[in-house]
Amino acid sequence: MLQTRILPSAQNAYQYPLLIKSLLLSGSRYEKGREIVYRDQVRYTYATFNERVARLANVLSEAGVKAGDTVAVMDWDSHRYLECMFAIPMIGAVLHTINIRLSPEQILYTMNHAEDRFVLVNSEFVSLYQGIESQLTTVEKTILMTDSADKSCPLANCVGEYESLLAEASPRYAFPDFDENSVATTFYTTGTTGNPKGVYFSHRQLVLHTLAMASTIASLDSIRLLGNNDVYMPITPMFHVHAWGTPYVATMLGVKQVYPGRYDPEFLVELWKREKVTFSHCVPTILQMVMNAKAAQGVDFGGWKIIIGGSALNRALYDAAKARGIQLTAAYGMSETCPLISCAYLNEQLRAGSEDERTTYRIKAGVPVPLAEAAIMDEHGQFLPADGESQGELVLRSPWLTQGYFREPEKSEELWAGGWMHTGDVATIDGMGFIDIRDRIKDVIKTGGEWLSSLDLEDLISRHPAVREVAVVGVPDPQWGERPFALLVLREGQALDAKALKEHLKPFVEEGHINKWAIPSQIAVVTEIPKTSVGKLDKKRIRVDIVQWQEAGSAFLSTV
Repeated sequence: MLQTRILPSAQNAYQYPLLIKSLLLSGSRYEKGREIVYRDQVRYTYATFNERVARLANVLSEAGVKAGDTVAVMDWDSHRYLECMFAIPMIGAVLHTINIRLSPEQILYTMNHAEDRFVLVNSEFVSLYQGIESQLTTVEKTILMTDSADKSCPLANCVGEYESLLAEASPRYAFPDFDENSVATTFYTTGTTGNPKGVYFSHRQLVLHTLAMASTIASLDSIRLLGNNDVYMPITPMFHVHAWGTPYVATMLGVKQVYPGRYDPEFLVELWKREKVTFSHCVPTILQMVMNAKAAQGVDFGGWKIIIGGSALNRALYDAAKARGIQLTAAYGMSETCPLISCAYLNEQLRAGSEDERTTYRIKAGVPVPLAEAAIMDEHGQFLPADGESQGELVLRSPWLTQGYFREPEKSEELWAGGWMHTGDVATIDGMGFIDIRDRIKDVIKTGGEWLSSLDLEDLISRHPAVREVAVVGVPDPQWGERPFALLVLREGQALDAKALKEHLKPFVEEGHINKWAIPSQIAVVTEIPKTSVGKLDKKRIRVDIVQWQEAGSAFLSTV
């Protein structure tokens, strides 16, 4: 360790801890009258929000929640969820954001594994909760959250109904100081095999992530996505990496926030119009659903800035959104990274380039944000050059990366092998620092000794005018090891077979974008492509489905 000079502090100098409570106080400092909106049902100011956070803290404390306890939330995106994101960690407890789209068995596993002691349950999930409550091993008390006029609580060991409890609680709470390295939040990420894995983040990590995100999306001129005059509406679930951490940024800046509850594309468009939303974030599939909604037809979405993450942003979606007035910006992160790692920043050189070149870089994963480091590593743990050509696993360092998987030391060591977080993504980094994600390691198609990127193929196939949605996976092949298989959803009234797709891809072969053996020899046209609980393409399930179709000789498979 380098021996540096450290000067003494004054005896009474205050050692300021990086705690989530500091983010809360800032918003009302700047814009006390700004609104927080829930659907068409609730609307209140930041001043009221701060009081409600204090009321919730009092309710939880009186119910017996102590520092270090884990408090779980089962809710749609709401003002209540936002209050929980602050009140629970601010009293020293740990917020467990339950992924309500997991199976009941997986939800049960995550609650027992996280050792949840208190659970706040939306009335829409009461039957789900009741189906597993007899198998919960640590839960002591529950609180009902509901939009209904009926406030009676059907839950076992119920303290009461959320709004009724808040109405009776004090609007003041002396939030204490404590160690900034205390765990603030936890949630579970699903992999291809085994049980979901618990990731966790400290107060310090969340505050640093918030500051880095704010400096990226609010300060860099070629991005400039969120200022405190914007109107923010998340379209990424709050149970998924704290809605990508953006509610903390929006609250710190005093931004008007709009929470849509259960995601319904028609209602999202209605909310966008009524509340004059200017900033959102989502995965590509959700944006496609919104743009295809009946309420969206003929609508000019001018002024709407959206961060796309979770899955690769392809050119076809970028162009389609741009034609509707939407400014898309690609970003990269994952559950283990809190999540923001990089964002598509255009430097002076790129801004002076052609429109086609600017688009090429706007849909890449982008440049690492402040305080984040990225590198490329081969299978032997050796670093590869940042030349835009060398492919390897993307590895990361940043002060807000999860330090491991909860109660899984072996998997934690694998995650952090060699002192870098391993993402499982194949990528390149060029001389300008741009990260280009080529594929997940497990999704790379290995054919004839060559690696093909399923993401590159999806991008090129999506440019066909008949294609609304596409997923490409590798399927077993006795001669080549694997061959690419394309699953397609077509636009209404359109048709496409494997032969026509081959003709569409031929020019990209001739231009050197892909090799000729990258052209899928089989496709299937379906009405819907399987998605994960957070809206990503579920390639594990897609592979299983394709094998079953092939074995059954399904008629809707098209072969060149």
